[in-house]
Amino acid sequence: MTHFSERVEQVSISGIREVFEAASEDAINLGLGQPDFSAPEHARQAAVDAIQSGAADGYTENRGMASLREAIADKHARDQGVDVDPGDVIATAGGSEALHIALEAHVDPGDEVLVPDPGFVSYDALTRLTGGTPVPVPLREDLTLDPRAVEDAITDDTVAFVVNSPGNPTGAVSPPEDVREFARIADEHDVLCISDEVYEYTVFEGEFRSPLEFADSGNVVVVNSASKLYSMTGWRLGWVTSTSSERIERMLRVHQYAQACAAAPSQFAAEAALTGPQDLVEDMTASFRERRDLVVDGLTDIGLDVPTPGGAFYCMPEVPDGFVEECLDRGVVIVPGDAFGEHGRGYARLSYATDEDDLRAALDVMAEAYDAVV
Repeated sequence: MTHFSERVEQVSISGIREVFEAASEDAINLGLGQPDFSAPEHARQAAVDAIQSGAADGYTENRGMASLREAIADKHARDQGVDVDPGDVIATAGGSEALHIALEAHVDPGDEVLVPDPGFVSYDALTRLTGGTPVPVPLREDLTLDPRAVEDAITDDTVAFVVNSPGNPTGAVSPPEDVREFARIADEHDVLCISDEVYEYTVFEGEFRSPLEFADSGNVVVVNSASKLYSMTGWRLGWVTSTSSERIERMLRVHQYAQACAAAPSQFAAEAALTGPQDLVEDMTASFRERRDLVVDGLTDIGLDVPTPGGAFYCMPEVPDGFVEECLDRGVVIVPGDAFGEHGRGYARLSYATDEDDLRAALDVMAEAYDAVV
């Protein structure tokens, strides 16, 4: 008799998607983390040219086109001062697949993976789908991940921990000294540090640093994506890299059967985005900074307590009971904090990746919702 696997029964549809799909068509959507900018014109044109010439018709190498992997390696050298061999890069179907193959290649049933709580919903779900056990690590009051809490949570069953800076759902940026500590923990405890760096370019305060800069053992795997860096969410092009060729080879074993290769047109587009003008990155960061200030000031005026996010395009205020539901009933989509973990209870995530007129209108509605529940 057919049945469903125990692993898939442990996960459910993302709370983000549930809220988004339940909203009315005319709702103001602050629930979905998607930049409202167009992808770079030169990136789109590169895909068009590849399609029209027939260059994108066939499979690429499993790892991805050599020229794209060279562009990714150059990016790591330019932005982080880390020498990455292009052979140690795998182009993936978005950052989601990169995260999946990183976990699948390293986690056995019963193994523990430490995940930030609140944290991105995929960390918990993808760990469970490997047969592993996600172990939540509560964040500090400022919503950053504490290296001491990570180290204290390590057991004989721990094989990996996930860090995410700038963070989703919090927008928090880990200070460089914490990032250095994450690398030390990976080295000294011989556990894998998976660094989710998809919001790397969207930093307002603080400084983005990668554990890959500080680790000596090859125990860091970096997940990244063109989705948030270049507003290319629909292109589904990400990558995973490490200074350990052995880790890359194991992840490639998963990737080649799950995906074969990332879509060729998207590879051409991502290469152009990485190697071409970077004006969009600067424009998006400046715009998101202005929107962040608008939203944080507006939420504070309403009476909500909200840590000022240092990056990404999310904020996570503490909210009273019934606030999220009241906002949804009034046509503003926000996500309850417990969708991101038990320690997100009592918070809500708002994405300010939308235009300022909608943000102002949403703040007016949220003020009414707040008055209705307090």
